[in-house]
Parts: sequence; structure tokens; C-alpha cells
Amino acid sequence: MANLKAVRERITSVQNTQQITKAMKMVSAAKLRRAQQAIQQMRPFAEKQNEMLRNILSNLGGQASTSFGVERPIKKACMVVVTSNRGLCGAFNTNVTKSAIITIEEKYAEVLGEGHLTIIPIGKKGYDVLRKRYPKATFIRDYVELFSDLSFDHVAQVSQRLMDDFEAGGFDHISVSFGRFRNAATQFPETEQWLPVPKMEAAEGGPKADYVFEPDMEGLLKVLVPSILQTTFQKYLLDTHASEHGARMTAMDKATENANEMLKDLKLMYNKARQEAITGEILEIVGGAAALESA
Repeated sequence: MANLKAVRERITSVQNTQQITKAMKMVSAAKLRRAQQAIQQMRPFAEKQNEMLRNILSNLGGQASTSFGVERPIKKACMVVVTSNRGLCGAFNTNVTKSAIITIEEKYAEVLGEGHLTIIPIGKKGYDVLRKRYPKATFIRDYVELFSDLSFDHVAQVSQRLMDDFEAGGFDHISVSFGRFRNAATQFPETEQWLPVPKMEAAEGGPKADYVFEPDMEGLLKVLVPSILQTTFQKYLLDTHASEHGARMTAMDKATENANEMLKDLKLMYNKARQEAITGEILEIVGGAAALESA
């Protein structure tokens, strides 16, 4: 009977867990719709702006200049790692963090060794892993809770600070690791160079972009470049936000399916144990009756 009781308790525990995973799946599905709509509306605009920016900076020549396209020797670098604040979303946070680690150890290894690498975690999960792995790095924790408000004005405070630091020489290179959202079932980690703006490599002998600037190129670039960079940074966060909810919804769906399989096995185990108990009781009764008859 003790075995039956243990199996019953296990069945109750799995059923309670299944209710939680179902509820979390529904919540993530509702949040995913809004997050997916936000990134789908933002991405074409941001990518086209970014393409235009890279094209302009690649063909400026001596006509005008912007400090955001100037490449310098990397003596001080910044790594922005965008993960979620909560877990239970499969390997999503792990994959984004791994992407950041690969970039740090391949591109910023020398800077890290000299103690000139700054890591800005957006989201707690990336911070928890990286602070233990890189004790020599400088961590800026001011924006760990940035996902509480993803409005453009709020996110622009971070991107503006990074641009100011880059212009002032505080950083020579800034990369961003984030989760790129494809659909509810597919998200993949990515690390992009944010500053300096990577130039677009034109095909050899191909035509160059020719933009008409009004009123003047220098004045427009001064306003246009920061605006495009802020939009691109906003896209990184919206991409990760949608990816998080897509990954969590998928993970909770799989967890619910696994709970169903466990319940089938546990119920089968319970029925077998109950049959064994009943058979044992019948054998005891029969044995007892036989003993009385022979007495």
C-alpha cells in the first residue's frame, strides 16, 4: 500500500505541474502575439535604415564624415548581451550567452586580458552566467531590468549613452548579442557589430549609391546617423523579447506533452500495483480459509 500511495502522490504532482505548464504556455502565447507584431513592424524599417546607413558611410569619400563610422584599433570594447529576466524558455538564454562568449574569446580576448572589456547585460540570465566567467571584465548593471519598459524613449537612453561613450573614446568597438526571432518555434542567437557602423562592401566595378541630401549632407548625417543607430538597438531588444516568449511557449508545450506521457506511465504503474495488492489480499484470504478448513 505504501507503493500505491507513493504513485498516487506522484500522479498528483505531475498533474499539478501540467496545469502550471499549460497556464504558462497560454500566457506566453498571448504575450508572443504582441511581441511578434512589434518586431514584425519594426524589422523591415530598421533593416532598410541600417542598409541605407552602411551604404552612405561606404560611399562618403571626403564629402562628409561621422564619428560613428570611424574604425579605430580596439583598445577598449563593450559587449551588450540581451537575454531574458526569467528562465523556463529552453536553451534560449544559454544560446545567446554562448554567442556572446564566442565573440568575447575570439574578438576581445586581448582586451579582456588587459581589463578593458565592459559587459552590459540586459536581462538577468546573461548577467548571472557572464559575471562568474569573466571576473576581469567591468559590468554595468544599470540596464538589467530594461525589459520592464521597451518604449523607444526608454531604450534610447541606453543607445545614446553607448554612442556618447564611443564618440568620447570610452569604447573603440561595441557588439550586441541577442536572439533573432524567426517564428514561434524558431529563434537563433546572433552577435552583430553595432559600432563602428560596418561598411557595406560594394561589388567590384558595380554602381555606387547616389543619395541626394537636402539641405546639406553634414547636417543630415548629424541627425540621421544617431536616429538609425537607436532604431537598430531597439530592434535588438524587440527581437529578443519576441524570441523569449516564442521559446517559452514552445518549451511549455513540450513540457505539457512530457507530463502527459509521464501520467500514462504512472497510471499504468498504479494499476499494476493495485492489481498486485488485490491479488495479494485474495491470496491471503484464500490461504486463511484453507488454514481454517485444515484446522
